[in-house]
Amino acid sequence: MPNNSTIIKFRRFAAVLPALFVLFAALPSSAQSIAADGSFTPYSMFGVGSLARPGISYNLSMGGIGIGDRNYRYINYINPAAVTERQAQSFMLDFGIEQGNIYYKANPATAVGGTGSDLLKSVNNTFNMHHIIASFPIWKSSAFKVGIVPYSNVGYKFVTTESNDDIIAEAGDIKYSKIGQGSIYQTFLGAGATFWDRLSVGADLHFYFGTINRYSSATFTTNTSLRSINSGWTFVTRAISGKFGLQYRQPLAGNTSATIGVTYDLATAFRGENIRYAYGVSASGKDTVFHSNTPLETMSAPSELGVGFTIRNTERWMVGFDYTRSNWTKAFLEETPGVDIKATTAQAFRLGFEVTPNRYDIRYYLKTLTYRAGAYYEQNYFTLNGSPIARRGITFGVSFPVFRYYNAVTLGVDIGQRGSVADNLIRERYFLFTLSFDLHDIWFVKTLYQ
Repeated sequence: MPNNSTIIKFRRFAAVLPALFVLFAALPSSAQSIAADGSFTPYSMFGVGSLARPGISYNLSMGGIGIGDRNYRYINYINPAAVTERQAQSFMLDFGIEQGNIYYKANPATAVGGTGSDLLKSVNNTFNMHHIIASFPIWKSSAFKVGIVPYSNVGYKFVTTESNDDIIAEAGDIKYSKIGQGSIYQTFLGAGATFWDRLSVGADLHFYFGTINRYSSATFTTNTSLRSINSGWTFVTRAISGKFGLQYRQPLAGNTSATIGVTYDLATAFRGENIRYAYGVSASGKDTVFHSNTPLETMSAPSELGVGFTIRNTERWMVGFDYTRSNWTKAFLEETPGVDIKATTAQAFRLGFEVTPNRYDIRYYLKTLTYRAGAYYEQNYFTLNGSPIARRGITFGVSFPVFRYYNAVTLGVDIGQRGSVADNLIRERYFLFTLSFDLHDIWFVKTLYQ
């Protein structure tokens, strides 16, 4: 299992993204020329960052559904109860990568009452190791799973220069920077069992770990006699939590069945270290103004309730719907001067389906592929200046069977948008590509012939 430092090495091809006055209001209003460089999204500036969408390529290519889904060919970790849907003696392994192309547009001139003539655009590219999950049989209709997946990501860099002629004449050129990077990862151990062939229950134990760094500076680039100001904080987090899941499958006509699922994530209180610092840098050297290391006690995530429903025709098609809701109103969010940020209720609606023309066709390979599509709408856990932050998109995907149809390579595509220029926010449009390798092996089977 990769450790935190290993995964971080896969992070972030830096590129350019536009700044937004609303998100960068701590800078002087005279700083009109705004540009930024970052890795993920400016919406990761607050709280625990930008929450990762759960699921492997299988789930993500169907809008992210999984609460009510049961499929013995894939590891569905979204619902702990789904681990029981499997071949009785199969070992399953899934690992995946993610690549993103993100396009930004912002209008800081409008945000400060300008004419909108300096509309900014930018592009950012990312590449990440996304997940690794393994599942094992325990006994008959019970199974175990272990894995590591992303929970949240922080990645942004805003840079602006002073444009007030009076200030420049006195102090010289000044560059303001605001930088953030880091991730929180989730490792889990889970098990599930099926009773009466219809009711499945499961539970996961979650371990969270990661580091988030946030940093601000004001640098005098031409007048070296003045002291540059640097400040920031580092969260080194860890936490233990849990998740429970239930699924009930009801046979319908023929090879069709309906499944309803429920999940409940426990609230999580992140603990660890909260390191805050401030120092000045001049030609004479570095002068530490402030440094403290205190226990991290403010960062938390609320409980989450999810429900899902699917109708599946064995080996042919499936359609499903998920809904999740979590109340973040009591969560702590770092204050940003000039920005009205409020925690709110996060919720998500997801819809997806898949179809396999003929899994066992020996003449036409394209008929053995599984084709998927979906859509989603997600409301973020905070608002900015009264404007909700919504993420919406459509998804597509296909699984290519390999070696006796049980192994597969799954490709998922996510086309979506977050934020709006009309609300004086950054409009973020993205194309995300996920690639999963779904591997099966049969254990504890004796061959008839040697």
